[in-house]
Amino acid sequence: MEKATNTINRHIATNGKVYLVGAGPGDPELLTLKALRLIEQADIVVHDGLISQEILELIPADTPRISVAKKRSQHSRPQDQINDLLIAEARQGHMVVRLKGGDPFVFGRGGEEADDCRADGIDVEIVPGISAALGCAAQAKMPLTHRDAASAVTFVAGQCKGLSDQNWSGLAGTGRTLVIYMGVANAGAIVEKLIADGASPDLPVAILENGTRDSFRAMRTLLTDLGDLVVRENVQSPALLVVGEVANYGDAENKFLEFAQRVGVIA
Repeated sequence: MEKATNTINRHIATNGKVYLVGAGPGDPELLTLKALRLIEQADIVVHDGLISQEILELIPADTPRISVAKKRSQHSRPQDQINDLLIAEARQGHMVVRLKGGDPFVFGRGGEEADDCRADGIDVEIVPGISAALGCAAQAKMPLTHRDAASAVTFVAGQCKGLSDQNWSGLAGTGRTLVIYMGVANAGAIVEKLIADGASPDLPVAILENGTRDSFRAMRTLLTDLGDLVVRENVQSPALLVVGEVANYGDAENKFLEFAQRVGVIA
C-alpha cells in the first residue's frame, strides 16, 4: 500500500496545477490579491467570454491565453473539451489559471472542472471571487438581506431547460429575496412560472445589467411587468433579476412609475 501511495504522489508531482480563479463581475479592483497574483504568474490562462477587457489586460503579454466563451446556445468548446484542455495543459507541467466570471462555484461549472481534474490526478485549487449577485447588488446599493425586508436569499439559474417542471414555490415572497442568474432571455416565462407557483404579481423586481462596469444599469418594476421591461429597455446579458422587497431599496431607476403613468394607471 505504501508503494502505491508513493507512486501516486510522484505522478501528481510531475504535473502542473489548475487554479479555478473567480474574476468577479467585471471591475478589476474587485479581484482578490490572490487572483491577481495567479493571473500574473500563470503559464497559461483559460478564460470565460465575460471576463472584462480590463482584467484581461492584467495578463502578461507573453502569457498564452485561450478564450472558451459561452453564449446562449453557442459554445466555443463543449464543457468536456474545456475540462480536457485544463488537464492536458497541467499534464505538461503548466500552472493553469482557469479564469471564471464571478465565483467559480456559483453557476460557473467549477465543480465539473474540479472533479475531472482530480479524477485524472491533477492538483486543483479553488480561488473564490465576488459573485455577480454580490457585486451587482452592491453597486445598486441594494441589500440582498435587510432586517425589515428579507432574512433569506435564494440563487437560481433562469436558463434551465424544463423550467416549467421546476418547483419555485416559496422562493419569492415575504421575507425572501430571489436572485435569478441568466434569466433575461426567459424573463416572460419566469414571470409566468413564479406567479403560477404562488408569487404575487405585485412583488418588486429589479434588473441589474452589466454590474460593476461603466455600462451598469439598475431598474425596478413589478413582477408582472418584468418581461415587458426587458423588451422595452433592450436588456442584454449579463444581467441579474432580483425579486423581493429588497428591490425597493437602493438607487435603481423606478420603471414601474414610468410604465404606470404611460398606461394611465397613475395620473
